[in-house]
Amino acid sequence: QVQLVESGGGSVQSGGSLRLSCAVSGDTWSNRYGAWFRQAPGKEREGVAYISIGGGSTYYADSVKGRFTISRDNDRNTLTLQMNSLKPEDTASYYCAVGAIGRMVQGWSRRSEYAYWGRGTQVTVSS
Repeated sequence: QVQLVESGGGSVQSGGSLRLSCAVSGDTWSNRYGAWFRQAPGKEREGVAYISIGGGSTYYADSVKGRFTISRDNDRNTLTLQMNSLKPEDTASYYCAVGAIGRMVQGWSRRSEYAYWGRGTQVTVSS
């Protein structure tokens, strides 16, 4: 069983930066892909960024390309999302998610691709 705990959320002004971290525990992290999702009030949860098992492939939602960077540290069992040039529309609860062990992702932004989820951390960007 994998446990995920997000941290690093907060309130910033437009143009600011935040770094979200997800601590992975309970089982092997190095052979699972991971992702960050977000959900704003009244909206569906959407995929923000994805990273492959080895870290060699990353994908981003069009809305965050060039501003957000996903990374992983298999030794420290962490998944990180660096968010720069934040905009008010980035305001949401952010969730980390990881896939089942050894599974190959079919569609990285689909919620069904992820077996484990964190409880989320709130990001608020004011104009």
